[in-house]
Amino acid sequence: MSLLISVKEAEFTFLKEKTNATSGNLSVQIQKLKDAGYIDVVKQFKDNYPQTTCKITQKGVEAFEQYVKVLNEYIKGPQ
Repeated sequence: MSLLISVKEAEFTFLKEKTNATSGNLSVQIQKLKDAGYIDVVKQFKDNYPQTTCKITQKGVEAFEQYVKVLNEYIKGPQ
């Protein structure tokens, strides 16, 4: 999510490289985020090779912003 928040869209290979995740693990995480409505996934072929592209949705942006807000509050601790 933190990668997708900063780019318009990202290909599977880019996400795999940046996260050092295995293909299987990344596929599961992408599916979970898609099921939650946090990302849109487009699967197509480019030069006879499969290409998966992910793009964060507005719902995903809002969820990520809420996550960051809660994390910041946790880090600050009780006031």
